[in-house]
Parts: sequence; C-alpha cells; structure tokens
Amino acid sequence: MRAVTFIGVPLDLGAGRRGVDMGPSALRGAEIHARIRELGYDVADHGDMEVSIAETRDPGDPKLKYLKEIRQTCEALRDVVAGVLGEGRMPIVLGGDHSIAMGTIAGAAQHHRQRDKKIGLIWFDAHGDMNTPDTSPTGNIHGMPLAVALGLGEDSLTSLAGEAPMVDGARAAVVGLRDVDLAERANIKETGIGAFTMRDIDERGMRTVMEEAIKRASTGTAGIHVSFDIDGIDPDFAPGVGTPSPGGISYREAHLAMEMLSDTGLVMSAEVVEVNPILDHRNNTAKLGVGLLASLLGKKIL
Repeated sequence: MRAVTFIGVPLDLGAGRRGVDMGPSALRGAEIHARIRELGYDVADHGDMEVSIAETRDPGDPKLKYLKEIRQTCEALRDVVAGVLGEGRMPIVLGGDHSIAMGTIAGAAQHHRQRDKKIGLIWFDAHGDMNTPDTSPTGNIHGMPLAVALGLGEDSLTSLAGEAPMVDGARAAVVGLRDVDLAERANIKETGIGAFTMRDIDERGMRTVMEEAIKRASTGTAGIHVSFDIDGIDPDFAPGVGTPSPGGISYREAHLAMEMLSDTGLVMSAEVVEVNPILDHRNNTAKLGVGLLASLLGKKIL
C-alpha cells in the first residue's frame, strides 16, 4: 500500500504578514486525511513541528530576519523528512510560509544523496523566491528559499543538506511566475533553472509548460519534489494567501499540472505552503490546496 506522512510546520517568521502559521490547521480542517485515504493511501500524521513565535524573538539581521529560528526549524524538518523517506513513505509538508521548503528539500536531497542519487524540483509560485540577502527588498526569508535550494545565498542555509546545491538548476523548474523583483532576475538566470511565467502558460498552455518542467525534473533524478505556494493560483480561486498577485494559474490549469505530475509516478515528496486562513473565505483556499494534493496523489475524473 502507498503511504504518506503529513508534517505540519506552522512557521510564519519568513513572511511579512501573520496568519500562515494557521495553514496546517486549515488544511487538516479541509479533511485532508479522509481525502487522501479515499485514494487508497495509508495515512499518518507527524503532527506539527515546534516553531518560534515572532512576538517572543528578535528579528536580528534586517537582511535575514529570524535567521536562527528559521534555520533551526528547517534543520528539524530536514531530519523528519529524511526519516519519513527512509521508512518508504512519502512526506507531505503543510505550511507555514515558503521558507520551510529549505528544510523539506534538504531532507529529500540528503536522503537521496546517501544513495548517490539526485532529486528534481518543480516549484509553483507567483514569486521568484530567488532573492539573496543582498537582493531582497524586505529581508523576509520566504523570498529566498528557491535560491537557497539552488545554492545561492546565506551559507548556513545553502549547506542544510550537507552539500550545496540541494538541487541542480538544470533539474529544476519554477511555474507561474508573475511578480519577480528586478534584482532577483539575475539570480534566476545564474542558477539555470527553467523559469516559466504566466506569459509562457498563456502562449503555450499548461500542458506544454508542464511537459518541459517534468522533463527537467525527471532527467537523471531519483524523483521529483513538488513545492506548491498556493499564491501561484489566481486570487479569484485562492484568496487566502499573504501575498496575492492577480492573473495567476487557473483552477483547471493547477489541477492539470498536478494530474500530469501524478501520471509520471515520480513524485516522492510535496508541500503546500502560504495558506493564510485570516484572509480566506470559508476555508476555500485550504480546500483547494487539499484538492490539488488529491490530484497530485492520483485522483482522477474518470
């Protein structure tokens, strides 16, 4: 039987706006366990990781706010993810802000590196998440995790998996870009990641974009990690996010992407992040996140 373990990470220190710390509860409240069990999975839940609260900590360096606390959470998450993979189960991380991806990807990369294998990455996001401390306009670490995974930025973060980069740019893709800081554009080019904007999706369609993204992430890899920032979806469908950006991926485009990833049989780990229930309507954004996870894990229309 296929097996998944959910890991809640109610961290919001990487973001500039409070609320995503309630994301794991919102996703669980959207019946995530029942929906995935219906697909024939053995479902376990690790519970929530222990995280620091902003009001009890000093942000520290304004270019890397809450670095120590975020790094500690990511180190702990790395070890849990590696442990779950070692048990032959699929870790699915529920965020929290997107800075937690550094821990998830570090765990997956470390697990597979010990077996002389590399991992692929497909990252869904409205934003580049490719800032470094030198380029970030805010110092919020949730704008840096993709750069870190690809080997750019703060050394104590890029080394979370032991070696940097955690993922090769040639084996990674980011899908749904539409709000990229000027200074981070050079970082995107430097890493060699496949960067697919909303214009690419508009002109070529989600199917073609996903075919290319999957080819990158599956070539010479043990499998694919899927990191889904729910703000990659248009706010008409996903209003409950901290940094909404109009003109995003549609409901059906998002499901098509998940269905195509499911068809590969190569998805080995995943995370859904940046659900902010404070800004949501009737938990619809969390329900959408659960629906997308179901598609990623094999739910079909027929």
